[in-house]
Amino acid sequence: MTAERFQDIGPTERASLGATFARMGAALLRPEMRKWRGRIFAAAFVTLVAKGLAVIAPVWLGEGINRAVAANADGGLQAGDGMSVAAPFLLFICLFGLARLLSNALPQVRDGFFVRVTQDAVRLTAVDAFRHAQLQDLQFHLTRRAGAINRIIERGAGAIEFLLRFLAFNIGPTLIELGLAASVIATLYSLKIALTVVVTIALYAIATGLITEWRSAQRRRMNDADTELRAIATDTLSNFETVKAFAAEEREARRYDGAMSRYIDRYVRVIQSLSLLNVVQEAIMTGGLFAAVVMAALGVAEGSMKAGDVTAVILMLTNIYRPLNILGFAWREIRQGTVDIEKLYGLMDAAPKVLDRDDALELTSPRGAIAFENVSFRHEGRAQGLDDVTFEIPPGAFVGLAGPSGAGKSTILRLLFRFHDPESGRVTIDGEDVRNIRQASLRHAFGLVPQEVVLFNDTLRFNLAYAKRDASDEEILQAAERAQLGAFIRSLPLGLETRVGERGLKLSGGEKQRVGVARAILLDPAVLILDEATSSLDSETEREVQSALAAAAAGRTTIAVAHRLSTIAHADRILVLDQGRIAESGTHTELLANGGLYASLWRQQANLADAAPSLPESEDEGSPALQRI
Repeated sequence: MTAERFQDIGPTERASLGATFARMGAALLRPEMRKWRGRIFAAAFVTLVAKGLAVIAPVWLGEGINRAVAANADGGLQAGDGMSVAAPFLLFICLFGLARLLSNALPQVRDGFFVRVTQDAVRLTAVDAFRHAQLQDLQFHLTRRAGAINRIIERGAGAIEFLLRFLAFNIGPTLIELGLAASVIATLYSLKIALTVVVTIALYAIATGLITEWRSAQRRRMNDADTELRAIATDTLSNFETVKAFAAEEREARRYDGAMSRYIDRYVRVIQSLSLLNVVQEAIMTGGLFAAVVMAALGVAEGSMKAGDVTAVILMLTNIYRPLNILGFAWREIRQGTVDIEKLYGLMDAAPKVLDRDDALELTSPRGAIAFENVSFRHEGRAQGLDDVTFEIPPGAFVGLAGPSGAGKSTILRLLFRFHDPESGRVTIDGEDVRNIRQASLRHAFGLVPQEVVLFNDTLRFNLAYAKRDASDEEILQAAERAQLGAFIRSLPLGLETRVGERGLKLSGGEKQRVGVARAILLDPAVLILDEATSSLDSETEREVQSALAAAAAGRTTIAVAHRLSTIAHADRILVLDQGRIAESGTHTELLANGGLYASLWRQQANLADAAPSLPESEDEGSPALQRI
């Protein structure tokens, strides 16, 4: 995926700084953040006190020096003068030291108790973004890389943490300190020096803003390259089995090298532009400090300023330019951080195409009656989909879906789960349009056993109970027994605590399929959906899984998508799809007698097996559940 393809996650226009800051500030006003209001106000108060002390400290030092110089000019300390002469000087020096200590220590205290607030705000935002990504429709995820989405959330959450901290305790307080310092210099020492400070700050801010805007475009290109690099790495490492199967290690390494080279090229440009910015900023600050010192020296020569005043001015300017340097760094990071936050908010603003209606109903005690009424649907970027499909499935029936690849079988399942909404027509369960039902309750009515059961890299207990999170170990083991997985679990040293590995690769194909069956049994759905659940298994494993599926299907509506037609030969009804339409419908015997598409597919599979399977026996013989599956 190129960087350009990922731009459609959300709005493409860039939000203003003000809008971004307002949105982040709103995060602190959320109801979940009310418990931290006391800390927020306390942190603001501590910050203002620290900045006030930082401005007054140089004044006290200068006054102490002036007093010492005045005492020396009067003839110095004479015997007997004692503390009466030294006391004022020592008092101001002590005040300076105390103010200096508190101005530097209080922000550290503030950070210590405020970090919980910023991290909680970041957590809430990151969780919201993660939840929103999960709520997106299936098409959203089919066209985007999971690694890239994860990187956007990580980078955006980190930027929010930085911006909240700097907005609350660096940018605003620094501007207040600059204003206080300029006012004190103008009032106590020299208006010209105060104007010099203001002009220096203005030039610094303008130069920083202009260069940083130029750098932001480079930062965006670097971030796009970083996203692409991490997406390639995630894809390759997640699909290592496929890479090894095709001996593509070197090819993937070259692809990673190409992405890394593009990232490094853009990273070098970003660092070079940063060096230019630092040189310009240092030149402006040094020039401003030099001009102020010259003016202060001339003031002493003219008698309008004292030696202590010069010391106070120099120290105050040093204090001013130190946060000014932080201001420059903060501005750069703010502009760069907004690039990351744009993508995060773009993700959060992306509206899912499949949404619950405000008056959506809860599906309670579903019977499992399914109907498609003149349904048409076409996937994004594909010329073929479903075209005016109509059929009904009564409660408790077993219906098979057959047809060539791309005929629309899986699309029917996705519409039933409401992963997509049809372009026309409607899909109903128990007579209710699925668009009128809450998605969560709708999907609880369906138990899916897919062709490839993909498991989480966690324990067997976690994966088996994924369909029912509050299930007890007894319920889990009962479901595992019905899925013919009990003996396997008992053979494991750690039992249910056994970890299954990345995507369940520590388990065999049959074991993973039985985990999928056990999950469906544990869910106890009204409708069981088998999406080619045994097509990838060997004959012996297939028989074992088929037996488990028969147990799961007993007493409930069952829909089976089948590539291997023998698995649906005993279905109550078989729907044969071709090019998005229902080409044929009937029982296995009727469809063979018709000599149509189904009969052709059956003969092809029989020829491949070198022997045609015998026709199904009477439904009255043997176990109906086993026969129907």
